[in-house]
Amino acid sequence: MNAQRRWIAQACAASAYLALTACASKPAPIKTPDMFFKAGRLALQIASEPPQSISGGFELQSQALSGELKLFSPLGNQLAVLQWQPGQARLEQAGQTWQNKDLDALLIQLTGTTLPLMALIDWLQARPTESPGWVADLSRIQEGRLSVKNTPTTQPAVSLRLILEP
Repeated sequence: MNAQRRWIAQACAASAYLALTACASKPAPIKTPDMFFKAGRLALQIASEPPQSISGGFELQSQALSGELKLFSPLGNQLAVLQWQPGQARLEQAGQTWQNKDLDALLIQLTGTTLPLMALIDWLQARPTESPGWVADLSRIQEGRLSVKNTPTTQPAVSLRLILEP
């Protein structure tokens, strides 16, 4: 009986540990006065043939002209990291790394479409920045919601919805 009780106690301890670590949140990065950080969920739809859809979590950190975008699966696994600074961008995904001077090229590789990342950073801060070919609905940004659409001419329609963590 002692062996059975010990096994039950160990199973309960392991279950409690797993439950506690599953609920633990990731620590936010240390903020400096000029650093911007947002995290939340995203849904990206591209009306291509066939249609594409990406959903999951994100963390976006930006400071002056450099930054980092992390994408997570709906279950929280890190899928990709995109880092940039003037004249250099780097994408890590599925154990591979790509570098390019053009951030937009790596964004296309990552998402399958162009995205106005620098304007998106402004929009997340409720700044009504103009970005040719894109429209941002900032009406719910104070509620932690942002909707962005392109005005397609030659490329497929793109819709990006973000729900921010408080």
